[in-house]
Amino acid sequence: MIKNVFLLTVFFISSNCFAQFHEVGLFLGGSNYIGDIGTDRYIDPNSPAIGLLYKWNVTNRYSLRGGFTLTKLVETEYNNSDINRFNRSYKVDNSIQEALVGIEVNFKEFNLHDADFNFTPYFFYGISYFRYEQYFITTTGPFSPPTYNNYGKDEKIAVPFTLGVKLNPNPLFIIGFELGARYTLTDNLDGSNPENEYANELGYKFGNVANNDWYIFMGFTISFTFGDLPCYCKE
Repeated sequence: MIKNVFLLTVFFISSNCFAQFHEVGLFLGGSNYIGDIGTDRYIDPNSPAIGLLYKWNVTNRYSLRGGFTLTKLVETEYNNSDINRFNRSYKVDNSIQEALVGIEVNFKEFNLHDADFNFTPYFFYGISYFRYEQYFITTTGPFSPPTYNNYGKDEKIAVPFTLGVKLNPNPLFIIGFELGARYTLTDNLDGSNPENEYANELGYKFGNVANNDWYIFMGFTISFTFGDLPCYCKE
């Protein structure tokens, strides 16, 4: 995945004029988790998320984007149509610190030279690196409350995919709305598949251990432009 992102980045840069037109801004929204605990709702932002973003607009179609996002994944099983999960009443409460980099592609030309109103849908893909808390869950009986056993932080890779729409009322700032999914290379954001020798020996696993966890971001971006306007050369 890292090699593919690098090769695509080199291709997009080498096939267009180099430019120095940048954006810095904020992401403000919410997050939710998808895994072995909680409801069956895939898009259900229930916890605040905040982030910083940077873009280098290589052309009016492609941008290189990086960012850093903070959130806490929160989920309970009390409001659940699955009676087995409701009776179990586990919860997720896991802090996430994520850094990502990748390519943002506009569906139509988004020319920042224009003083007129512009908008375009876009998608983003790349690679992210995130930190999270590791734990496993134990119980002493069917009616006893669960115990969440924390055994430290870990770092993993995730694959981000984002769809959004953005507009620039003028060349000085850009407003966007986006929905992003992260496919993580772990199945233990919720304690269901602990990567811990003691927990594995005692069999503290549950749920579908063949499927990794996901988390979702949804919210608004606002970014401010600076630097020389790009030339956006045509081949």
